[in-house]
Amino acid sequence: MPKLMIVTGSVRPARVGGAVADWVGGVAAADDRFDVDAVDLRELALPFMDEPAHPRKREYTKPHTIRWSERVDAADAFVFVTPEYNYSYSPALKNALDFLMHEWVHKPVGIVSYGGLSGGTRGVVALRPVLQALGLVSTGANVEIPYVARQIADGVFTANDRQQAVLPMLLDELARLHGALAPLRSGA
Repeated sequence: MPKLMIVTGSVRPARVGGAVADWVGGVAAADDRFDVDAVDLRELALPFMDEPAHPRKREYTKPHTIRWSERVDAADAFVFVTPEYNYSYSPALKNALDFLMHEWVHKPVGIVSYGGLSGGTRGVVALRPVLQALGLVSTGANVEIPYVARQIADGVFTANDRQQAVLPMLLDELARLHGALAPLRSGA
């Protein structure tokens, strides 16, 4: 069973991303096609890029980087749950991505974005070139959640009909891409 890492990209104290990531994780776990690994970047608490060597060398010296590398290496696919900050995505997500290089290559990724009017779309546009540079393969289906706070009550996110329809499509695509990309990762 492929391991799906769901990454909560916001680390702000008063954030809504945790509720959205909980919804994504619940749907993915109920799907029964994935072993879900939930990563909250706030709990992961990576410092700001403190490795002496470039990640392409994979000569990690810090225990937090070694643990992050092992965890990402073990994942077969990803869903990034990310807010839009100033027409971009979260700096914590950028930092987590930049810590590593080879661990991301030839793995599928889907995005669940949230924000105000655009639902995080502008952040996704900024994120895509970074994902491509790291060798990640993006799904075509993405969940975009405009005015996300309106869908959260008592810390629980409630998806609307469109979001409930699109997330399974994203998971379907991740499963298909995993199957297609796995031989590239194994060297076959």
